[in-house]
Parts: sequence; C-alpha cells; structure tokens
Amino acid sequence: MTTETSHSLDGTSLDVAADNRARLRALFPSCFTETRDENGNLVESVDFERLKAELGTFTDLFEARRERYGMDWPGKKECLKAIQSPTYATLKPAKDQSVDWNSTENVFIEGDNLEALKLLQKSYYGKVKMIYIDPPYNTGNDFIYPDNYSESLDTYLAYAGLLSDDGKQFVTNSAREGRFHTKWLNMMWPRLYLARNLLSDDGVIMISIDDFEVDNLRHLCNEVFGEENFIAKLVWEKGRKNDAKLFSVGHEYVLVYAKRLARLKEDKTVWREEKPGAKEIWETYLELKTKHGNDLTAIEEDLQGWFRELPDSHPSKKLSRYRRVDQHGPWRDDNISWPGGGGPRYDVIHPVTKQPCAVPGRGWIYASPERMAQMIKLGVVAFREDHTEPPFRKSHIKPISKELDTDCEADGEEDDASDQADEEGMATQVRGSYFYKQSQVTVKYLRNLMGAKLFDYQKDHVEIKRLIRYVTAGDDNAVIVDFFAGSGSTAEAVMELNREDGTRKRFVLIQLPEPCDQKDKSGKAALNKGLNTIADIAKERIRRAAAKLTEADSNENGQDRGFRVFRLDKSNFRQWQKLGADATADQIAEQLELHVEHVDPSASQEDLLFEILLKAGFRPTEKAELVEIAGLPVYSIAGGALLICLADRVTKELVDAVAEAEPMHFFCLDSAFAGDDQLKANAVQTFAARNQGREKASQIVFRTV
Repeated sequence: MTTETSHSLDGTSLDVAADNRARLRALFPSCFTETRDENGNLVESVDFERLKAELGTFTDLFEARRERYGMDWPGKKECLKAIQSPTYATLKPAKDQSVDWNSTENVFIEGDNLEALKLLQKSYYGKVKMIYIDPPYNTGNDFIYPDNYSESLDTYLAYAGLLSDDGKQFVTNSAREGRFHTKWLNMMWPRLYLARNLLSDDGVIMISIDDFEVDNLRHLCNEVFGEENFIAKLVWEKGRKNDAKLFSVGHEYVLVYAKRLARLKEDKTVWREEKPGAKEIWETYLELKTKHGNDLTAIEEDLQGWFRELPDSHPSKKLSRYRRVDQHGPWRDDNISWPGGGGPRYDVIHPVTKQPCAVPGRGWIYASPERMAQMIKLGVVAFREDHTEPPFRKSHIKPISKELDTDCEADGEEDDASDQADEEGMATQVRGSYFYKQSQVTVKYLRNLMGAKLFDYQKDHVEIKRLIRYVTAGDDNAVIVDFFAGSGSTAEAVMELNREDGTRKRFVLIQLPEPCDQKDKSGKAALNKGLNTIADIAKERIRRAAAKLTEADSNENGQDRGFRVFRLDKSNFRQWQKLGADATADQIAEQLELHVEHVDPSASQEDLLFEILLKAGFRPTEKAELVEIAGLPVYSIAGGALLICLADRVTKELVDAVAEAEPMHFFCLDSAFAGDDQLKANAVQTFAARNQGREKASQIVFRTV
C-alpha cells in the first residue's frame, strides 16, 4: 500500500532540501537549534550530534560540541538512554479491580508511568487526541523516581513488592535537594518524549505546573514538542492566601502544546466554548414558545421580563442583550464589518429606498454579494430605516440550522470573516488565558464523594472537563491520556463530558501505586477505608463517580462508565540475558536451562494473551473471543485480525486453517511445536506461500513466543 502526498502548484519544482528538513523536524523537533552563520547571523540548523543520539548513537553528544542554543543538565544523557531502552515489562489484567471488563474501552494502569508509556507506544501511537497531566511539583519530598534509569523496571518491581530488593529503589526528591531542578527534569523529560509519540497530528498536551518549574518546563517542552508548537500558557487562579508575607501566589499554570500546530492551521481548527448562561436562555425561550406558540411579540416581552428578574450573579444576566426574538430564537445585534479592516466593498440595496446602503469603514463581513444575499434571505441580516446606515447582523443564542441555508453549500464561499459566527452561533466564545476556580470547591466535592478527605492537592474535574471539551470538540471518540492520574480527576471529567454531550470519549490513566502516608491525616483516612495506595484512591474515586452518574440518569444511553485495570509487571516470557565474554560455563548452562521452558509457569492464559496483544500493537481494550479452529482453542481479537493459540500443541491442520483465515497476525507458543522442527518449518513456508505476491501491508505476520 502506498501513500501519495499532494502539494499545491506554486510554479517551481519541489525544494527537496526544504522538504526533507520539514520531514526531519516533524520526526525530531529537538534536533533543530540555533547557530551563527559565517556572517554572525542566527540561523536554524540541525544538531547532528543530537540526531545521532536520537537514533541510538551517543558519541560526542555531550562532549566536544560547538556552542549551541539549547538546554542541558546533569543526567540528560542517561535519560536519553532510558528512553531508547526497550522495556521487558507487561500489563497483567486485574479483573477483580475492574468495572464492566467485557464492554469498557477505558484503561487504568497501575505502575511506573515511564515503563507503561513504553508499553503503549505500539497500540496508541498517534491515536491520542489530548493528554492532560498534573505532574508532581518540585517542592521537595513530593515525587519519586528510579535511582538507576537503566534498571527502572526492576526498581519498580522491587518497590511494588513484585521482586526481591537487591538495592534497587525509588528515591524521593528530598527537601534538602528539592529546590534543585536536575532531578525533576530527569524525571519529566523521558515521559514527555514518549508522550509526544502517542499524540495524533492534531493532538494537544496540557501540563499543570507552578512558578518554580514553569520556565524549565517551557524550555523542556520547546525541545520535545518544538517551540513552533507552543499554543498558550494558561493561568489558573485558585484563591488568595491571606497568610502570605509579601504576595499571595494562589495561581498555577497550564502549558498547552500541539503535536503539530501546522496541522491545526491546515484543518482551520477553531476552538470555542459555550458562553455561561446561554443554555438557560435557550431553555427559557423554548418554554415561552410552548406557552405562546408563534406569537414572537409575546415571547419577546416575557423573555425580557425574565432577564429583569434574574439576580446579578446569574450567568445569563450578562447575556441580556439576547432580549430580541425572531423565528430562529433570541438574538442580539452585532457588527457587520470585516474585523481589522480591508474587507470587501460592494453594493447592498436597501429593500425600501432601493438605494445602496452605506458600506462600513472596514468593509462587509461577508466575502461576496452572493453570501450577503444568503444571509439576508435567512434573516441573519436586518436593515435599518433607510440606506444611510449599514444594516446590522443578528447573532442568535443558538446556531441557525444549516438546513435553512439551502444555497450555502453550492455557493462555495469559505472565506467569510463570519463563518464561525454564522455556522456555530455567537453564543460561543474563545477562552481567555486566565480562569478562576476556588480550590476549596474541589476539596469539598471530593471529600463528599469519597466520604472523607483522602487526597491533597487534587485537580478540579469540572475545569479539566471544560479543557477537554474545548480542544476535542468534534471528535466524539477522542482518547484522553493522563499518566499522572493522582485522584483520578481526568477519568471523572471524561465520564461527565460523555454524559452531557452524548460523546464516547475514552480515557487511559496511569498511576504509581505509591503507599498512602500513615503520618498524614489524609493518608490515615485512606488507609482506614482500605485504600492503601494513591492508585487505590483513584480507582475507588472512578467507581464512585460512575455510580453517581448512573444514579442520576440510570445510564439510559449506555455510556461507558467502566474501566479495565492492568498492573505493570515483569514479562511472562523469560528474556535471554546477554552474557559477557568472561561468562563461565555454569552461567551459560543456567541461561540455556532457563529457556527450555521460557514461559513463566505462574502466568495465566490471560496474562499471556494480553502481553502478546500489546506487543503486537493492539490495544488492551480489544475484545478477545475464544473460538475453535481445527479442534484447538484460539483467541480471536479485533474480528479475527489477530489470532493467538496458547495450546500446548500445534498441528498442521491448525496452521492450514489459520492461513486460510488470513489474519493480520498469528501467534502461538514456540514450545507447542514440541521440538518438531519440520512442522515449524512447514508452518513458516505455509504463511510465506500465502504472502507471496502481496504487498507488505496485507501480509500475514506469523510469530512464535
């Protein structure tokens, strides 16, 4: 299968060098930096030493290099090695901790997020629309990480009690060292690097952070995502601290980056959110319409009376300009001139005087006379008493149905300054970079939901819901990832959003099973409820939030309010350990003996199934159906795209039947051939014959494990 890329004709041949640089930048944004040319001017250049490092060659990356603009810190070299080191971990299903296992497409992973992100690279690569994370802030003693990046999996397993502790441990960013930046950067960089791979081309990442690391995080994100993909730095005000000595610093930040901002521009992406109070105005209008029928005058009079009676604190009060009513609902008058000036100028004839109306100084907002005529026909444009003044434009509280505009599609006009207003309604607004939400509201909500205060510094799920809705509008099946899950706010935000908007967005959460602190009041309360770790708190919060939603609506629309729980663990298949040249005969013999039976005898069929599924690039939410093929049990995944046989024996009949079924992948145990090399060779040849003459994308992948 081939893919062709179209380029618009610009009168010249393709600039191959520029095109190659653009492709390289898309893959490795951190390899582009600034240097000075022979004239002393700053120019963009490729950092080839870093490019070699990205490709696995570390020679001279941090030594003997020219001066460059960039960001370095102690330990960065080891971080890059950690990124490129494959993981030999797996995700083991925990059905007893899950909700609606057989139907849900949501995932909760309990484990170290660095290893978990590596495991998700194949199955979620380029599939995530939004990542929101609230990483631990660098205040001392508030985040933990492996003390040896080359042994991060073993460190985690020892920490979680899944491996004997041979000195490997997670260490805290102690108060003594907490105000230094290096350890925090070493913790964050690999995770952000891997997270970028998961984002779709139109995907976005949002990162909450405080004053202390916001500048370093900005530099770090510029390196990982590319400075050109920066969108905004939001300010989240949470309330004044009256005990402050100098200034009350009650705000945090949210850094927003796109995977490819150019893609958002190509798609003409516009983010908007509903104005607070707009929905209440529309609902009141519908009630009045039921009462008065088509008597627009009576509806308008009652609507204006409703506005007058509203308290000043009501959000609809600020929208009282929507006090007029026509056949499309409440409206307010709006500017009909082109924003910023330079708009088109043409004659618009007044229906009474038959004279051309005065043209706004900035030109008309509509690109052509034909488009203007359509808007007049729709009733969106209204004329004044005579032609001496321009007409005005109506902005309705709710979008006018496109079905009413029967000529718009044929018109082909796409360049109006008013497209967003006319097609989506002026009851929406662009978000500002500042927003306020008192932190105590969040504390009180979670305390009521959980029956006690179990968590400190939780994020407000309502504000996260607003952010998710804002950037994923139009993608009803968006995947949302949070790999610092904390109390599980992001999961509740997604579930609430689905209920309110009728969408089917899915979440993937990752949280380290960090023990609750027995010395802390919140930690003691959690332990008293049988919640031993932060991950336990998050899972219980999601269960309770889902139950609360279902209690309110009985889940009549069949919303997905479940989640599959997986626990990070060592592979179910023993890995061959590389032995040095000085390895003894006993060491070699021990390795060989271990691999006679290389499958962990304690592993269940499902453990094996999900490890194969993940490493074949399928999502851990895929439904597995146990079917019979040639008399043997076979797991069928994704409608037969992946077939996995975990039986103790493989037969020629099974191989022939699977080849006939033509899946994308077929896996079976190597031990199932029972040493029959001829049967195994015949299986390889059978699939090779099936693949002969096919393009690579449609070939059957046959593997033994």
